[in-house]
Amino acid sequence: MNTPQTPAPGRDLAIDVHAHCFIAEVEALVADEPGLAELHALEARRHGAESMTVSGQMVRAAMPALTTVERRLSDMDAAGVDVQVVSPSPSHYHYWAHPDLATEVCRAANRGVAAVVAQAPDRLAGFGLVPLQHPDLCVAALDDALGLGLKGVEISSFAPGVELSDARLDPFWARAAETAAVVFLHPLGCSLDERLDRFYLANTVGQPVENAVALSHLIFAGVLDRHPNLRVIAAHGGGYLPTYLGRSDHAWQVRSDAQQCAEAPSAYLRRIWFDSLVYSPQALRALVAAVGADRVVLGSDHPFDMGVPDPLARLDAAGLDPADRAAIAGGTAQKLGLVPGCSKDEQMGRSVPGGSTSALSGRRS
Repeated sequence: MNTPQTPAPGRDLAIDVHAHCFIAEVEALVADEPGLAELHALEARRHGAESMTVSGQMVRAAMPALTTVERRLSDMDAAGVDVQVVSPSPSHYHYWAHPDLATEVCRAANRGVAAVVAQAPDRLAGFGLVPLQHPDLCVAALDDALGLGLKGVEISSFAPGVELSDARLDPFWARAAETAAVVFLHPLGCSLDERLDRFYLANTVGQPVENAVALSHLIFAGVLDRHPNLRVIAAHGGGYLPTYLGRSDHAWQVRSDAQQCAEAPSAYLRRIWFDSLVYSPQALRALVAAVGADRVVLGSDHPFDMGVPDPLARLDAAGLDPADRAAIAGGTAQKLGLVPGCSKDEQMGRSVPGGSTSALSGRRS
């Protein structure tokens, strides 16, 4: 339903920050481009024929939920989710695109997400895209997304020739910090290529690897030192990084080439946010122990098969104390401004007369 609902006493606000939509206009822009065929060949090499076949079937089955707001809201109601933050399917990144096409892709993606949000403005918020492969265009694309009322942008773990530590991205990081925009880090594929081309390893192993590598670039290069107000949410619980940073801390202590960051790498876990999509209660408890409950936000990866239809039930299974449960369910996402109707002042954490729950007052979770 797209109407405010009265919560049962004691229920926590639920905000799912990790959900996707499919934007036909993006794919229409790239349909006849030779770079698209090259991308498909790369994906086939990285994933293998069997996984490509299964993924194709999965995406076709998910298309109603990817494209129909009524189905999206029905799924949210079934899961007990009040608000969903919708981001483009990572297949829309198209980081092979030349500058002019890349700008068109991001503009189409930003408008596509904004159109989805507009169909249920009390229940949905959104992230747009920036052309990560062209660092000099990222600020304009971010401003475009924010100008449409989106809450930030989604990026992958790298683009061809561009790591997240690339100095050319510094203006983008600075603008994101200045505007309190959220940067949602969501890898697409894995650069290990053929080694992961069976058993869906490109996803089950590759995605956590890519998260860990990308976040390590941000940490070790001092990006989070230069931009302490940056709001990065890492999908998939940040992959392998949060629970295995002891080795990185040791390298920082003993190697001069690993000392560009001001503090031990593990200290930066308190400067990043992570979604809860780690599947098991044990893994979620370990993530909370590593980063703190106030750094974890609810994520489902709706509606893909590697997502979960019951993110709140998974959260409950972890057996966290009520305050931690409430923070993860939606409290922290609300503080990040990931709620419908949140003004820019509220998203930037400033005091706003009259309170800040906006359209969410009286909502079920």
